[in-house]
Amino acid sequence: MDFLDKLIVFPVEHLPFVLLVLLISFTVHEFAHAYFANVFGDPTAKLLGRVTLNPSRHLDVFGTLLFLIAGFGWARPVPVNRENFSNPRAMGIVVSAVGPLSNLLVAFIGALVYIVLLKYHVQGAFANERVGEAINIFFEYLINYNILLFLFNLIPLPPLDGYRIIEDLAPRGLRIKLQQFEKWSIFIFMLIVFLPPVRAVTIKPLFDLISPMYLSFIKFWAKVIGLG
Repeated sequence: MDFLDKLIVFPVEHLPFVLLVLLISFTVHEFAHAYFANVFGDPTAKLLGRVTLNPSRHLDVFGTLLFLIAGFGWARPVPVNRENFSNPRAMGIVVSAVGPLSNLLVAFIGALVYIVLLKYHVQGAFANERVGEAINIFFEYLINYNILLFLFNLIPLPPLDGYRIIEDLAPRGLRIKLQQFEKWSIFIFMLIVFLPPVRAVTIKPLFDLISPMYLSFIKFWAKVIGLG
């Protein structure tokens, strides 16, 4: 247990909740990409069995382990052939955007379910301290980490969705210039994540939005449901 405590960024006792949240969050994200690509006329993901909510088709073992160790990771990218779209750039933007938007939707719906459970006490489950604590922990991770995935994937660095959106929005000349820098993206990404001064002025302000968004979702549904 001491070894795991030092290895992962989460409390060991929270590991089952974190893994379950990752299963849900990564699967929904990649399914959204695959589903809309198929709807828009690209069967690549469907032929590979990716238009499914089966987590085993989407999870990347190393990416999941890295999330547990470093707090960020990835699932298996969904292959998309934009040439199959009738409008490659517009449809490409939608296919890229639905991934992070699906995580935002999971967080928003998760907040609703959590508030409903709080209001109606899950038929007395909240009276049981351990059950109540487990529910609190699960929904805190579910909402917060789906907001995290929403914000993280909007970062305009390849291969993240934010970059693909910028790439499809940019004029051809700028796209060619952007593509020349793709080979350096992993080094830029490592600087942003692991170098504190760079992180402080790049992704930290973005991630500082997580708590306010979490609270806004909770307060919104609490007001709608009439809790408190």
